[in-house]
Amino acid sequence: MEKKPQKSNSTKWLALINIPIQMGVIIFLFSYLGSWLDDNYPSSKVYYSKILVMVGVVLALYNVIRQVNEINKEK
Repeated sequence: MEKKPQKSNSTKWLALINIPIQMGVIIFLFSYLGSWLDDNYPSSKVYYSKILVMVGVVLALYNVIRQVNEINKEK
């Protein structure tokens, strides 16, 4: 059987260091979109920024879980 070459630990560390940056960018973009929607389409019942920030957090956490699972599969 052929063994796949192992990735070095530095590659795994780079992937782990990149995760918080991705989380921050995703949450910031959803927050920015929500505040833009609140400014341009005001509503007394719906707060777009709060809803979209929560969606951004959920997507960021999903992305983290997916990436960590892929890193663990490579072991």
